[in-house]
Amino acid sequence: MNRYTRYFVLLFTLVPIALNAQKGIDVSRFQDSIKWNNVVKNKNIEFVYIKATEGASIKDPMYKYNVKKAREAGLLVGSYHVYSSRTTAYQQFANFKKVVDKKKQDIVPVLDIEAMHCNKLNMARVDKLLELMEKEYGVKPMIYTSEKLYMTHFNIKKYKKYHYFIANYKREPAMAYTVWQYTQRGKQKGIAGFVDFSKFHKKYSVETIKIKKKETPPAQPPKAGETKTATTSNAEPVKTGK
Repeated sequence: MNRYTRYFVLLFTLVPIALNAQKGIDVSRFQDSIKWNNVVKNKNIEFVYIKATEGASIKDPMYKYNVKKAREAGLLVGSYHVYSSRTTAYQQFANFKKVVDKKKQDIVPVLDIEAMHCNKLNMARVDKLLELMEKEYGVKPMIYTSEKLYMTHFNIKKYKKYHYFIANYKREPAMAYTVWQYTQRGKQKGIAGFVDFSKFHKKYSVETIKIKKKETPPAQPPKAGETKTATTSNAEPVKTGK
């Protein structure tokens, strides 16, 4: 295969990714003030993950604005917490819970575990944080991480029940994933600078990560004979004044 052939093979391999991969984005204060009405014009974007918190005390200053405006624009919204190796699971969860209103979440929460934690990842703390998030929001969180960190810490049976949001900017992840963050240098109208773009594995769709809303069943009319009616036999006697 000569170099020209290799070039065209590579080009046509990458074209489907460029055209079809824009299924979701994730944002934080680094995207500044986003014009969500412009973002939603890209019909390929189905969801957005918005940074809420980090560690025990950091709160993203753009979080509430982004949640409000993204949902008003019609996007499915979820929130993520960046794990810290310096504080307890309870402290981190308290921070996340205080910021993230579960009534305003359309898709499952994400626990973001970055590559910097590879050598000092406290798995007991991770387990507790996942447990607390699931109990509060009623769904298993999705785990965002690198392929390397997945292979060194999560590639065991107890973690198979989770969905994974994997970052790999060179190639499609070789392990089982649900969402693939394939670039951190995406461009989108309405967003200044770069933004992360993600796509689903072919086995999954946005329905996989949607939070199923519990519907209140409609009130049923009373069955015949259940409603008690007053009768003359138990009515109080009329006083005559004598």
